[in-house]
Amino acid sequence: MAKGRRAAYSRWDGTQVGFELDAFDVFEEMTDDLLYHGDINAALRRMLQSGFRDRNGERLQGLREMLEKLRRSRRERLEQYDLGGVYDDIAQELREVVDTERRSLEDLVREARESGDVRRQEITEQVAQERQMQLDMLSPDLAGMVRDLQRYEFTSSEARQRFDELLDQLRQQLVQSYVNQMAGAMSNVSLEQMQRMKDMLAELNRMLEQRQRDEEPDFEGFMERYGDFFPENPRNLDELLEVMAQRMAAMQALLNSMTPEQRAQLQGLAEQLLEDMDLRWQVDQLGENLRSMFPDLGWNRRYDFSGQDPLSFAEAASMLQELGDIDQLENLLRGATNPGALAEVDLDRARDLLGDDAARSLERMAELARLLEEAGLIENKEGHLQLTPRGIRRVGQNALSDLFRKMTDDQFGRHELRRTGVGHERDFDTKPYEFGDPFNLHIGRTIRNAIQRAGGGIPVALAPDDFEVERTEQLVRSSTVLMLDLSLSMPMRDNFLPAKKVAMALHALISSQFPRDYLGIVGFSEVARELKPEQLPEVSWDFVYGTNMQHAFQISRRLLARQSGTKQIIMITDGEPTAHITPSGDVFFNYPPVHETVDATLREVGRCTREGIRINTFMLDPTPHLRAFVEKLSELNRGRAFFTTPETLGDYVLVDFIEQRRQLLKGRRAS
Repeated sequence: MAKGRRAAYSRWDGTQVGFELDAFDVFEEMTDDLLYHGDINAALRRMLQSGFRDRNGERLQGLREMLEKLRRSRRERLEQYDLGGVYDDIAQELREVVDTERRSLEDLVREARESGDVRRQEITEQVAQERQMQLDMLSPDLAGMVRDLQRYEFTSSEARQRFDELLDQLRQQLVQSYVNQMAGAMSNVSLEQMQRMKDMLAELNRMLEQRQRDEEPDFEGFMERYGDFFPENPRNLDELLEVMAQRMAAMQALLNSMTPEQRAQLQGLAEQLLEDMDLRWQVDQLGENLRSMFPDLGWNRRYDFSGQDPLSFAEAASMLQELGDIDQLENLLRGATNPGALAEVDLDRARDLLGDDAARSLERMAELARLLEEAGLIENKEGHLQLTPRGIRRVGQNALSDLFRKMTDDQFGRHELRRTGVGHERDFDTKPYEFGDPFNLHIGRTIRNAIQRAGGGIPVALAPDDFEVERTEQLVRSSTVLMLDLSLSMPMRDNFLPAKKVAMALHALISSQFPRDYLGIVGFSEVARELKPEQLPEVSWDFVYGTNMQHAFQISRRLLARQSGTKQIIMITDGEPTAHITPSGDVFFNYPPVHETVDATLREVGRCTREGIRINTFMLDPTPHLRAFVEKLSELNRGRAFFTTPETLGDYVLVDFIEQRRQLLKGRRAS
């Protein structure tokens, strides 16, 4: 589609609400999709498909909805109209010309009889009889009828005038359709105009030949001589050729959509009206050049009209142009794999076909990638979008906020976490400020002290004795490894997204609120592997069978061996151990689990226990086999087990982690 854009403005009356996009709101909208599939490009693509709401609550239509509107619009047109009207309209006007001529002949005969002149009566009746016979013998097809009437000597000046006007009108429509509607500025198709059009077409074809020879055509000079033929006012040769190709393709689609009989009639009519063979040759040459330059414009497309409303020739040409625009917009939207591709949409035409809301949605969605890049959340590397470190952190913060918000909604408990100074941790208690204390001022209690001392009034006057600060304790360090089940059963049971969201949230919580803590991440399926935090957003499940906890415990134990402080493993899984590494280094898998795999896994649990590593297990959809295994694990390790669901997993993991941190603080203070 042409890339011209217009902006419509209206006076502000206080009621208008426009689309307003914020990069962080958009990013939050796609967080779940990004976590589930692990691909920012795919997440953006799905957001484009489904649409979303902006920060004002206004909905941006998705491409899927727009495509359905286009398909419905095409179907309604095809079921309403009939191309046969192209000929009905022309045939009816020709019949009216013939009827006018017959009435004129009858009037002449009547006048001759009334004159009393016998000779005049005989001659008039003879001429009238011959003319009536000629009219009776007119060819039944349109092209033949036009040819016969062109040779006919009209008696009626009115009939002759109407016929000439009809021929001029048909020539105008045919010329405009055949030469890409370039003759829109022509008020009539005179011999001078036809010659000028031939000259224009010949020069245009020469320009195309120059382009093919890598020569530079004189487009400016061409427009000075023939610019009145182009009401679209193209800025360069490429724009002109694209518009011409689209319209000539629409004309070809009109021919393709007709029955063989209809097509033969139209082509015969064109040959009869456009007798100048040089003009036809120039038009055909232009069509061949445009076909080779724009092969993807659907030159072979056709439409099956099944309605009853007839279309005139001009209406049919316009309808096929409109259907071509629908096809092109549909293809562009269907092929849009990223927001930048939507910048190619002609918003004015999209507005005509889909409405104002859809056009605004397309315009705003085309800016999504730019907004996210400017916010520093994504970056474009060789045409592929990737998360930046800031984007990775934001995904974790969104996951953390979402889980805490859900816990608040569920009244599971309130957990407000704030940053404090490095090396200290809040103790959720206050004391009067003393010189040398960290200045962790408690605003609420400080102002309360000032009001109690000096009374109400604004502004509140603060004095040093009013200062009250939060107590802090020296930081206790916790080292955690999160073991995340990536086996195929996780997505099959809808457990993958909640588990990955917990992993991102836990990483965001520790890195922002407990920066001296350690968090390692190990993913496991048939085998296990360490995952870096920056890999988490793009981590997906493995298309293999096997839940190798033994290997995951081995890697987790090695990671924790290099850390200090209290040590724990948090394992999130929905299945019992079904795979392990044999002494020879091979992977052994069997389902249901066999004693060999369970024993190898429990031996690794024993090694973790001897090294002071506590294992807390969060089970999703626990089976009897999993329950039995976890009971043995907890008995051996003295860790805790939680039977959870995808909806409550985040509550359990985050609340348990925070509560364990508080217990560590209490133990430190008591000692």
